[in-house]
Amino acid sequence: MKTGIALLSLMVASAWAQAADAQSAHTFPLSDVRLGAGPFLDAQTTNLNYLMAMEPDRLLAPFLREAGLPPRQPSYGNWESTGLDGHMGGHYLSALALMYASTGDAESLRRLNYFVGELKRAQQANGDGYIGGIPGGRQAWRDVAAGKLEADNFSVNGKWVPWYNLHKVYAGLRDAWRHAGNEDAKVMLVQLSDWALALTSKLSPEQMQTMLRSEHGGMNEVFVDVAEMTGERKYLDLALAFSHQAILQPLADKQDRLTGLHANTQIPKVIGFKRIHDATGRQDMGEAAKFFWQTVVDKRSVAIGGNSVKEHFHSHDDFDPMVHEVEGPETCNTYNMLKLTRMLFQSEQKGSYGDYYERALYNHILSSQRPQGGFVYFTPMRPNHYRVYSQVDDGMWCCVGSGIESHAKYGEFIYAHEKDTLFVNLFVASTLNWKDKGVTITQATTFPDTDTTRLTIDGEGRFAMKIRYPAWVPPGRMEVKVNGKAITVDARPGGYATVERTWKKGDRVDLRLPMTTHLEQMPGKSNYYAVLHGPVVLAAKTRMPGDEKLNYLADDSRMGHIASGPMCPLESAPMFVSDSKDFIAKFKPVAGKPLTFTAANLVHGADGPRTEFIPFFRLHESRYTMYWQHSTPGGLKALQAGNAAREADRIALDARTIDRVAPGEQQPESDHFFKGEGVDAGINNGRHWRHASKWFSYELTDPKGEARVLRLAFARADAGRRFDILINGKVLAEVTLTADAGDEVYTIDFPIPEAVRKAAQGKMSVRFVAKPGSVAGGLYGLRLLR
Repeated sequence: MKTGIALLSLMVASAWAQAADAQSAHTFPLSDVRLGAGPFLDAQTTNLNYLMAMEPDRLLAPFLREAGLPPRQPSYGNWESTGLDGHMGGHYLSALALMYASTGDAESLRRLNYFVGELKRAQQANGDGYIGGIPGGRQAWRDVAAGKLEADNFSVNGKWVPWYNLHKVYAGLRDAWRHAGNEDAKVMLVQLSDWALALTSKLSPEQMQTMLRSEHGGMNEVFVDVAEMTGERKYLDLALAFSHQAILQPLADKQDRLTGLHANTQIPKVIGFKRIHDATGRQDMGEAAKFFWQTVVDKRSVAIGGNSVKEHFHSHDDFDPMVHEVEGPETCNTYNMLKLTRMLFQSEQKGSYGDYYERALYNHILSSQRPQGGFVYFTPMRPNHYRVYSQVDDGMWCCVGSGIESHAKYGEFIYAHEKDTLFVNLFVASTLNWKDKGVTITQATTFPDTDTTRLTIDGEGRFAMKIRYPAWVPPGRMEVKVNGKAITVDARPGGYATVERTWKKGDRVDLRLPMTTHLEQMPGKSNYYAVLHGPVVLAAKTRMPGDEKLNYLADDSRMGHIASGPMCPLESAPMFVSDSKDFIAKFKPVAGKPLTFTAANLVHGADGPRTEFIPFFRLHESRYTMYWQHSTPGGLKALQAGNAAREADRIALDARTIDRVAPGEQQPESDHFFKGEGVDAGINNGRHWRHASKWFSYELTDPKGEARVLRLAFARADAGRRFDILINGKVLAEVTLTADAGDEVYTIDFPIPEAVRKAAQGKMSVRFVAKPGSVAGGLYGLRLLR
């Protein structure tokens, strides 16, 4: 029997070796790259300080509690104590591993080993390989194993995205072994994987796919990692079982059906598809990953490289939501898009992967960290809005978890290698130790403040250096010198310039990458433009009366990650006013201020001609404008009037709104403590809905007791459905939906009796209960109004 297992392991290992050969380039281990002085080293140091301020025992508390062990400290609050308990601990473990690999920091390693040791105690106490902080998770998983399964887009058996939560633990253990060499973490990861195998062993493929409707992170990716670590096929089979066919099949057929989907639920799935492709050669998985990346980058991303509004993909030909809403691109999305980009580059060394990676790294990831510490969830594209930042003891959002990882691994894509070829992908001050060649390469640069960089060789040997020719450098303008002598650049924008020679100690390569200032139209042919210098998005600090009351630090409320202060009406927002759109020549650099520009006689509003455009990654704790609407002088008043008319009703409604829920959307529902039985959710013509064969509910807040009306949105297609609406257990209305509304989706206002409002004392549980034989909902919108 042992001989058979060993033979199988050898066969799997051989398949992995063949896949590795097909994967023609590899990025270097983080431990082989060290950052030099510059914005990325500053961000890494700030992140290290944030990690050191986090309390390991508080992050461990959910795992110990669920294992029946006494926690050493109480758990953190916010998302860590309202259903997603433990997810931050997994992120923290990954971040410590990445930080140790990137810096060699001894305290990061000490904390990592301690964290793994405490998780090991929890795993041993559980006795079956399980490690998790999900409240009441053991019973929920027993129900799953028994085939009792109810799942929608954000829950399994009433638990908030439990596989997504556990994925962070899996990834943390993997990273602790991969980047920090903790052998216990590897053993524990395999045991946790065996637990998942046993749990799902009796589920049918149909039940598995039902369960995968709920966000589950990159579970398919991590099981491929375990298969690679162990050489055992069973984990690869588990990865295939955890691959969501409803997403895979359209992408493999090159069909974009992403509109309306929760964006960051899908990206990790696609990362897993790519990982399976690399392991098995399955073409459908590989084609799905490439098509997804191209679609999201080309058609669904804004200037900073981010995507989605209110966490969801909107229509690729209508970017109006980017301007109208304040919940712009989510940082987690870009964190995962960069993972996918790196994997695709390893298979195919296209300059477009480096161009996107650079764009997103500088303008979204780097900008998402406050220089004093703290992370951004949503980055609004709406003119004259702002961002809020986490605080170490309060914000426990997903974007804090991905944030503490992102700023610990800046060295992962700067360089890559393929046999005797070195790829230089990014122009970041750093030192590479290419151990296989016995060569050290130091990159000295102040890019993007200057357009030059120098690579100096310490060692000897023959190899080719392929240097990315950025798409933002005009054809024929990239300059390369070797030891002071200019060489012919054999590449065009979007490719790689090659320098091949026998290198000697002290050899140097000098690059000049001329940057130009240019406009980039918001996708969807919108009348909004971003300004870039080279790959760097420029923005201006702007303001509104009363901004002295704005708090840029988020509180610990469930929706504290949203910058919910007053919105600037679009008719009052700064804009470009010029007779022609060909006004880029008006932008002039400001002497003594790197990457700072003014534009005379162009900006209407803000500080007018004194308005300064600076890199968005340097703009913090202020309102800002990144996307600028354009008008001619003669058309200005009409444009402003049109903006005002389109927004008047919406702004008035927002001013009346005390609380609101977007039914069927994950984060708004979880923020309002959604519960239900017999529930389902979906999308109808881009609108999300929620219904239930039994009941569902939300918890609303009315802190000042101002609520007078509950406004609900329904669809004519659901005519005939009968259900009750209750507030805090009292029947507010008995509803029978009709088909006589003028619009496909319409609203009904339900007055809230004074007695109900006073008894609520600021908290309202709104419950929808189906009549026998009918359905509650579908509900398309919910607002609590003054």
